[in-house]
Amino acid sequence: MNLQLLAVITVDGLVYASYLFMVAVGLTVIFGVQKVLNVTHGAFYSFGAYLAAQMIGLYYGADWPAYGGFAIIVLSAVFLGVVFAFLIERGLLKYLYHRDEHIIVLATFAAFLMLEDIQILIWGMNPYLAFQPMAELGTTDIADLTFDNYSLSMIALSFVIAAVLWYALKRTIWGKMLLAVIYDREVSQAMGINVTAVFLGTFMIGAFLGALGGAYIAPTISVQPGIGVEVIVLAFAVVVIGGMGSIPGALIGSIIVGLSRAAAVHMLPEVELFVIYAIMALVLAIRPQGLFAPVQARKI
Repeated sequence: MNLQLLAVITVDGLVYASYLFMVAVGLTVIFGVQKVLNVTHGAFYSFGAYLAAQMIGLYYGADWPAYGGFAIIVLSAVFLGVVFAFLIERGLLKYLYHRDEHIIVLATFAAFLMLEDIQILIWGMNPYLAFQPMAELGTTDIADLTFDNYSLSMIALSFVIAAVLWYALKRTIWGKMLLAVIYDREVSQAMGINVTAVFLGTFMIGAFLGALGGAYIAPTISVQPGIGVEVIVLAFAVVVIGGMGSIPGALIGSIIVGLSRAAAVHMLPEVELFVIYAIMALVLAIRPQGLFAPVQARKI
């Protein structure tokens, strides 16, 4: 393998891994705290992409300052995080927390299908393009190859998100309360922790991250129906490989999937999807709980 091909595989793999991480870490945060396998997370991603693409088009059509498009990406994700937290967590999940986990999965899957139809009602079937933010950042040459800086910024953003989440969980009071709720909801509530607020805040953060993944990737793709289905399947593969509920696991799982896919695309494209699911099957066969699954507390 020559150095140029290695550079292409590395950069492409990390770019792909970074956007997968933004979606998968939101999914794993929600599961880690609330023990909910949230299928609607795919809709968070697609709504983020659509809303950002539409607002970016309107913004640049009004000929406003160029770099304001990046603020629109973040604000779109924040808005959707708040809306979906109240819509899904307060409107649906709060009635299901004490039900069988299979019922919760089916309920979130039904909500996902409804949100997909609502998405089509709002934005229709035509694709949306929002290339302007990517064009604003220009390009960089690496190993005699040209890469767009927007995609490289996605790599940096994913590591910033990982660092912020790690610090919040390990070094803040909010993180300590979150860990207490993860290990025992009833005891946490008896000690005065507002479990309802913790659940709502966690879901809001998870929904924001899922929408941010869609909003940030929107300038690099054609936003069209079906993108949510594709990403939720890949996000599940990432969290299964890394370990459900593990933020480091989501990061490592994303890197494994991203680099493996990039290597397959450039060297053996016909096995692109097979490689991802082969890795997932291998991990499950050796370590069913995932590579970095959190330690489970045992009640005595």
